[in-house]
Amino acid sequence: MIYNNVNPSPEIIQRRERVFLILAGLFLGTLAMLNILGISRFVKLFTLSFDGTTDIVFAVAVGVLPYPITFLATDLISELYGRKRANFVVFVGLILNLWVIFIMWLGGTMPGFETLTAGGELVRDAAGRLPVFYEVRALTFGAVTASMIAYLAAQFVDVYMFHFWKNLTKGKHLWLRNNGSTLVSQLVDTVAVILVTHYYAHALPVDVSKPIMNQLFIFIASGYTFKLIVALLDTGPFYLGVHYLSRYLQIDPLAKHEGD
Repeated sequence: MIYNNVNPSPEIIQRRERVFLILAGLFLGTLAMLNILGISRFVKLFTLSFDGTTDIVFAVAVGVLPYPITFLATDLISELYGRKRANFVVFVGLILNLWVIFIMWLGGTMPGFETLTAGGELVRDAAGRLPVFYEVRALTFGAVTASMIAYLAAQFVDVYMFHFWKNLTKGKHLWLRNNGSTLVSQLVDTVAVILVTHYYAHALPVDVSKPIMNQLFIFIASGYTFKLIVALLDTGPFYLGVHYLSRYLQIDPLAKHEGD
C-alpha cells in the first residue's frame, strides 16, 4: 500500500476530515450521553456468594456502559491523526462537560411551573423526591464533577501511554499500545470517579452500617472489571479500524505526526 502523507489530494483530505469528524462526534456524543445518564441508575453485573451467607454484588453505573467506546475513539484518532489532534478532542470534551453543567444550572435557575412552598422551596412528592428535572440535575452535577476530574486524568493518560508504547515498540505490537494505554487510563478513571462520586456527590448506593472502604473497593473492582473486559474485546475492532481506515485515508500509521 502506498501512503500519501505529504501531498494528499483534495478528495483524500475530505475523507480524512469526515472520518475525524465521525470519530470525534462518537467520542463527544458518548461523553455527553454518559454525563446525563451518569449515576442515575446502577446495574448489577453479577453476584459472588461465599458460604451461602455473604454476597458481593458487582455493579456499575449506567453511564459507565458506553464509556469504553471513548477510549477506542481516541486510540483510533491517536493512531491515524497523531497525539496533537487526540489531545484536542480531549480538551473539547472538557468544554462539553462545562457546557452540560451550565445548561443544567441555567435550567434550574430560570422560573418554571413547579409548585413552591411558602418559603420558596420546591414541593417534594410523597416519596420525598424533587421534580424530575431537579433529580436529574442533582445527579448530573455529581456525575459531571466526578467525570471531569477523572476524565482529564484518564484521557490524557490514555493518549500519553498510547504514544509511549508506540515509540517504545517503534510502531509495532498494535495490541500492546491499544490495551496498555486503555487499561492504565481506565484504572485511573475508575478510582477517581468512584471516590469523587462518593465523597463529593454522595450518590453511591452504599450501606452506611458496613465498612465504607470495602464497598468502595467493590465499586472500583466492578467498574474496572467491566472496562477491562470491554477493552480486551475492542482489540479486534481497533485492528480492523486501523487496517481499513489507514488504507481508505492513505495514512501511514507508523509515520510521525505533527506534535507527536
